[in-house]
Amino acid sequence: MEECVDEGLVRSIGLSNFNSEQIQRVIDSGRIKPAMLQIECNPYVNQDRLISYARERGIAITSFSPLGSKDRMWVKPQDPKLLEEPVLKLIGDRLGKTPAQVLLRYNYQRDVIVIPKSVTPARIKENFQITDFELSEEDIKAIHGLANGFRVCLLEWANDHPHWPFNIPF
Repeated sequence: MEECVDEGLVRSIGLSNFNSEQIQRVIDSGRIKPAMLQIECNPYVNQDRLISYARERGIAITSFSPLGSKDRMWVKPQDPKLLEEPVLKLIGDRLGKTPAQVLLRYNYQRDVIVIPKSVTPARIKENFQITDFELSEEDIKAIHGLANGFRVCLLEWANDHPHWPFNIPF
């Protein structure tokens, strides 16, 4: 990847699903520091410690599955449903926003870039309408209370690999 930067083929290097030890190994062994870390980040797995770790090293964060990826092919009936959490509906109703907008604002307010998936034009438009309100400290605390460690992208097919990123807390 560093050669690609040198040749002008890419402007920067990003990482995806790396834990703190893996990030540090890249920093220590490379000469170009990664600019971005893409991770699953939503109230169920808020990634506070990993976000802090990356930011201390000047690495920006992008969140995939910020809405919980309810339409993923591997969903199980017993999986929690982030968009149906009552606290998100309560906050959204009070603010005149949908649970999805509350979730996107949650990460936006934490300076986390979000990449929600949608194919519905109305929802795509709605996803952009998150800059005209703010979540209070109480709202953030309530949303943080949803943390349960549930990941929608656990990469279970690779959990016996020595570099599986979820072997350590962050």
